[in-house]
Amino acid sequence: MNKTLNEKTIPACMIGTWAWGKGVNGSKMIFGKTYSQEQLTETFSAAYEAGFTFWDTAEVYGMGNAEKILGQCIARHNSRDILISTKHLPSKKYKKGAVTVSINESLKRLGIDSIDLYWLHKPYALRENISEMIPFLKSGTIKQIGLSNCNIAQIKGAQKILAENRLKLAAVQNHFSLLSMDRQKEILAYCIKENLLFFGYMVLEQGALSGKYDADNPFPALSMRSLLFGKRKFRKIQKLLDYEKDLAKKYNTDVSQISIAWAASKQVIPIVGLTKPVQAESLKAGLSIKLANIETENLEFLARESGVTCKGSWE
Repeated sequence: MNKTLNEKTIPACMIGTWAWGKGVNGSKMIFGKTYSQEQLTETFSAAYEAGFTFWDTAEVYGMGNAEKILGQCIARHNSRDILISTKHLPSKKYKKGAVTVSINESLKRLGIDSIDLYWLHKPYALRENISEMIPFLKSGTIKQIGLSNCNIAQIKGAQKILAENRLKLAAVQNHFSLLSMDRQKEILAYCIKENLLFFGYMVLEQGALSGKYDADNPFPALSMRSLLFGKRKFRKIQKLLDYEKDLAKKYNTDVSQISIAWAASKQVIPIVGLTKPVQAESLKAGLSIKLANIETENLEFLARESGVTCKGSWE
């Protein structure tokens, strides 16, 4: 059954823009690479033509630059077809009015009148921040509220606050991959039971599970991902990478699509970053893959056997 949001069908995959912005928390700092606006514009168009109409960004991706680039891309296409997800990263201590400023600034950078899914990027000062979001939800400026980087207690807390206002939490967005799955098992089961959309980010572990990198071909030096995932970890997951390569050959696809297909098989909506037009067609083809049960079991066994678990410093 197709999942929907705001009466629009959600594509099988959400497209992420963490690698789009320059500067602090931007592409060079996090991923070790930069991408031209022309290339990203072409990437958006290719993804749009391939049917990927749900885009995820945040105010801190390139400190607003990712939202600006995405907004310029949206302006070139039929915005009525496009779903936009963006986020507010609160301070640990509640700052009155910060949510309001963030919503208005995101709308301005994106060049849109409303946000389809607005996330509390971290569940700090839950009651105060969600309460500040509620008037925007009631006015339609934001259409749905989601919670990211959260545990079950925080999800239930958000649900309770919204229920007091006869409103509902729409979605959860957490780190979800073969190397982080066990930490999300209980949360995912709860979301399925509660009919909450579950979006999984870093399904490829920022490229570690893409098939492009390994101990002999590590991440770009001095990028955040090279610091978090070094050669030693790559050696530990080599059996998993080898098996993913075998499956990729079987399904005539690239290695990255195997982890994405695995995540989709778990009733998760994967969030996948695109930076090149060719990646959109590859993703579209890959999402047609239906892994056999024994294949998903083997992937999970090899992931656990590696002993590698991934958790971001922000989680």
